[in-house]
Amino acid sequence: MPHLTSTRPRTSGTELRPGVGVPGYAHPLLAPTEWGELTRPGTPLHWVVLNVADGPGARPDPHCLEAAGRLRNAGIRVLGHLDTRYGTRNFGELISDAHRFVDWYQVDGFLLERCPADHAGLPEVRRTVATLRVIRDDAHIVLGHGIHPHPGYAELADQLVTFSGPWGDYRWSQVAEWTSDHPPERFCHFVHGVSRPHLAEALRIARRQGAATIWFTDRTDQGGRSDPWETMPGYWDDIVSLVGTGVSE
Repeated sequence: MPHLTSTRPRTSGTELRPGVGVPGYAHPLLAPTEWGELTRPGTPLHWVVLNVADGPGARPDPHCLEAAGRLRNAGIRVLGHLDTRYGTRNFGELISDAHRFVDWYQVDGFLLERCPADHAGLPEVRRTVATLRVIRDDAHIVLGHGIHPHPGYAELADQLVTFSGPWGDYRWSQVAEWTSDHPPERFCHFVHGVSRPHLAEALRIARRQGAATIWFTDRTDQGGRSDPWETMPGYWDDIVSLVGTGVSE
């Protein structure tokens, strides 16, 4: 096989079914089709990130209120986007944004984007997560490291994003051995530049590496000039079908 991965022991009975985590579409006015597709019955969604304007914005946005309301009414978890700037973000600003997300959009939790991954960042992330859980009861917390972090982060959040990057790196990636101590429902992979012929292979890699929540797209970052997560993959129907039914080894 054209990738190097470890095999994780399966956890029987309690696994979260494989599903999709949407890192954050463009504003609903710019991506109405994308937001509309998310409430299609049978779509295997774990959660959708709401990013109004690099956070909750300065005031409630009626279009985002409508989009988030439709998702929550459909039973889909909505997460507010909080950028930690690798631990340099002011704590008060971060928590203020979290309050706005809860007060205005009734989010179910948060994605902490650009989350620190080293041991030194643990205390501040622990403080932040503890505060977020006070702000929002039963908050679903996803730490967006984008790489395998220090294993101590697994004790803080519901899920960790342990890969975020291009297909060229993902297909040769290796899983950190410490992740085998946790079930697949704890890990997420975001991969861009995945062509349609490689989609099933990418899903098999996620399964072998033990990531139950995925976002694969054929969009690219065009050398850092665009956000590959803002639009729907060209093969969205294929993702819904393959993830919904599961992909065999």
